[in-house]
Formats: sequence, C-alpha cells, structure tokens
Amino acid sequence: MATIKERIGKDGKPKYTAEIRLKGHPRETATFARLTDCKKWIASTESAIRENRYFPAAAAKKNTLTDAITRYLCSVTQTKHFKEHQSVHLKRWADELGYLPLSEVTPGKITEVKDKLLNEITAKGTKRSPATVNRYLSSLSPVLTSAANEWGWLDDSPMRKVKKGKESRGRVRFLDDVERKRLLDACQVNDWLYLAVIVSLSTGMRKGELMGLQWQDVNLKEGFIILHETKNGERRRVPITGLALELLRGHSKVRRLDSQLLFPGVVSPNKPFDLRKAWQAALKRAEIEDFRWHDLRHCTASYLVMNGASLAEIAEILGHKTLAMVKRYSHLSDGHVSGVVASMNDKIFGNGSV
Repeated sequence: MATIKERIGKDGKPKYTAEIRLKGHPRETATFARLTDCKKWIASTESAIRENRYFPAAAAKKNTLTDAITRYLCSVTQTKHFKEHQSVHLKRWADELGYLPLSEVTPGKITEVKDKLLNEITAKGTKRSPATVNRYLSSLSPVLTSAANEWGWLDDSPMRKVKKGKESRGRVRFLDDVERKRLLDACQVNDWLYLAVIVSLSTGMRKGELMGLQWQDVNLKEGFIILHETKNGERRRVPITGLALELLRGHSKVRRLDSQLLFPGVVSPNKPFDLRKAWQAALKRAEIEDFRWHDLRHCTASYLVMNGASLAEIAEILGHKTLAMVKRYSHLSDGHVSGVVASMNDKIFGNGSV
C-alpha cells in the first residue's frame, strides 16, 4: 500500500512524500518536487519489491564506504589476482569518502575525488596521469559492484556513471640494434642479469612472471615454460628457444637446491633475487636513457612485428586477451602490410594493365 502526502516547502513550492508499506518489508519513503515523479517511484519500487529486485535503502544508509572496503579486502586479499597497489588505492578512497554512508557515495562525489587525484602534486613532484587515476577508479569499482550485486547494500553501483579519463596511447620504447648490443654487453658482467634480460627479450614475459618462475614450470627438453600466475589470470605456454634456452640449460646445472626459484634471493632463497641495482648499473654503462625493465617486453613485441608476426600472434605470445593492447605496435608493420597489399594487387591486376 502506498500513500502520498503533500506539503509546502520553505521555498513556497509543493513537495510530495511517498510512503510504501508492504507486508514483510520495511517502510520505504522518498520525497519529490513533482507529483508525476512521485507516482513513478511508487510504481517502480512496488514492482521491484514484489519481484525481489529492490534493495532497501536502509542498508545503503547503515553501511559506510569504509565498511564496504573492509569487507571486500577481507574476501580478496588472499586471492592470487589481488595486487598490492589496490590496497594503496582503496586506502585513499577510504580517507576521502570512507565516512560517508553508501547512499551518499554518488557519481558526483567520486568524480570530485577523481579530479583531486588528477590535479594534486605527488611525492615525485608531478601530477598523476589519467591512466593512473583510472587505476584508482578500477580499484574502487569491484567494491561497489560487490556491494550492489552480492551483499545487497546498494541498488546499483554509482561507478557506472563515472567517466574515466582519456588515456594516452601506450608507450612504445624499444632498443634499436646498436642500443641492444650495448645493453647486452653491459649486462654480461652479471650472469643472472644477462640471463634474465635474454629470456625477457626472447619471450616477452613480464618481470614478475620471470622472477616468479620455478624449475618445475620449465621444460628444458622441449623448450617451453608454463606460466601459472599471469596478469589476466590465465595460464600461458611460452616457447623458449635459441640463446635463451641454451643459457637456461647452463643455469640449471648450477641451480641452488634449497629453492625452486630460477632466481632465488641470497638471504631468502624463497624470494626472488633483486636485480634492480645491477640493472640500473648496466643501463648507465650502456648509456641507455629513458628505458625501463618493462620496455624489454615492448622490444619483444616490436621485433616480432617487424619480423612479420601478426597482432593476433603477438597477443597470444604476450598473454593479452584482446588485440587492443598490441595495436600500439601496428605502425611498425607498415612495410609488411604494404607488401601484402602489393602482392594482392599484382595477383589481381598483374603488371598494371587492365
């Protein structure tokens, strides 16, 4: 049963308060400036309650964003897909909006924090990029989705109405032949660093994937590696051949027996060895500028494109679910594509005469 009460507000205009009372459900109320909106709300809410699609506003008013973040973290922090940066992002959201009940965590409030993150100066003395701020939004999104779809704390996630910032095209920094030779020469002073860089260039593996490798995942006889822990959550088979395979076979003969890791730490053999200092020193010796470890992965993709690999093949090798991430390398295949088009035209039109 629903009732509507009319009253005159302080501005002298009428206000309409709807009240719904259905057996077995808490009382629901809402106030509107227009009678038509009031009636529409009653009709949709009553229908949703009867069809078990309505999430009472009481839950959204009772639970704060901090409550939601805490519950979410308790359920996901031990899963393999949870990343440490998500904790950092969610702590920031809790600091900014955690005190608010979920009913007041609106798209507008989220956007205010998004704009603040974009414009503030970080400890590095720079502003955050739209891509970085989008990661903050992505960390909050599953919390609100869980609150809506799993816990019944929200009718719908306010994140659906928050627009993400436009990201710049992905970075493509790869080594030319001269730079690559200089870097590899500089890395040879450290056997493990040299091996790690060769394997990275040969396979396109991420640093975390490489340093987390265990001997049981490496098939030196048939030449492949099985990655169980990947960014997209799927296992990936990585071919290993040539110099990288030769070096790995040599590395296996001097492996430590107290660890399953290919690159165990000196003090803690169950944790990966830290190559950061050796890597930075090698870059300095090789006089390579504006180059990060992750750019080795870009090198692999770029070399594959320039040697005729299709974007689909590169996506499979690098472990991307879609072609969107590898389209950044498409310009490097212009010559290959032009050759395909020229070949097609020759077959159709011959030497140019019709």
